[in-house]
Amino acid sequence: MKKQLSWTLVLVLVLTLVLSACGAKNNEDGKNNNTGGNAGNEASPSPDAPKSDLKIGMVTDVGGVNDKSFNQSAWEALQQVKKDTGAEVKYLESKGDADLEPNLNQFVRDKYDLTWGIGFLFSEAMAKVAKDNPDAKLAIIDNVVEAPNVASVTFAEHEGSYLVGVVAGLMTKTNKIGFVGGMKIPVITKFEAGFVAGVKAVKPDAKVSINYTGDFGKPDLGKAAAATMYNDGVDIIFHASGATGNGVFNEAQERVKSGKKVWVIGVDKDQSLEFGDEVTLTSMTKGVKAAVEKISKDLVDGKWAGGSVQELGLKDDAVGLPETSTKNVPADVLTKVEEYKAKIVSGEIKVPTEPGK
Repeated sequence: MKKQLSWTLVLVLVLTLVLSACGAKNNEDGKNNNTGGNAGNEASPSPDAPKSDLKIGMVTDVGGVNDKSFNQSAWEALQQVKKDTGAEVKYLESKGDADLEPNLNQFVRDKYDLTWGIGFLFSEAMAKVAKDNPDAKLAIIDNVVEAPNVASVTFAEHEGSYLVGVVAGLMTKTNKIGFVGGMKIPVITKFEAGFVAGVKAVKPDAKVSINYTGDFGKPDLGKAAAATMYNDGVDIIFHASGATGNGVFNEAQERVKSGKKVWVIGVDKDQSLEFGDEVTLTSMTKGVKAAVEKISKDLVDGKWAGGSVQELGLKDDAVGLPETSTKNVPADVLTKVEEYKAKIVSGEIKVPTEPGK
């Protein structure tokens, strides 16, 4: 009896040790599968997503990830990539120009398979990071970095801006129209050039006021610029100023609530979805989301195209007006927009890329 009891105790002890070892192995696997990261800047995977092992990082410019504009569009694209492929995605926000290079380098040091720089301002920082890390894969929106390990995507902003200029010119009641830009850099002056050309094509005698705030991340500057223009009789403002443009919308909302009818033309994405139809006449949308999603998925699919440069315009349906434009823009105006679009795509109209040209 004692011998039988001893063997029973031995078997219990052995089983306990085996089960404990299995539990430790499962905990270790769980730890290794935990990607970690800063709170709030990683997308959650879809339960049904394929299990890609790739990691894709994104660095915003000073407008931040919630700029209601192109940074937000880019992050929405990576969240979709996460959902569809299971790839790990994460962003870092830049509070100033000095953060651009360190943030790019952080993703490179952390062995991310692709790092995005969202915006024109990344050109110098990305060129340096690409040169210092030739094995790293990088991509940039709104500028071209000539390096074999960088994919560059630009847009024909001037073409889409021409079309919203046509809308503004045909719909102004005061014959006074405004443009609020962020920093006076080539990608933003393209917006101005195309917009003014579109206005003048349909309303040659319209006055277009121009104001560059010098910043993409300060809504108070956008609000002040808009207030000055509206006080001067401007009834439609087109902004190309990132998060600074949120202030333009805020000023318009206050005026509409007080009974004055003014409009804002949004930029980069359909901003009526954020600020409402009461103040958003239309928007000049850019295919930032589609571009970031495509290039990121190409990486996942093994089709990385380092050194490539893509410019996307009206012919690619990468710039233009959103479908929601029908809410505030009359059908006859939208018909005119389509006529001008066809002339631009055919080459009959050459839209200027520089103001005054």
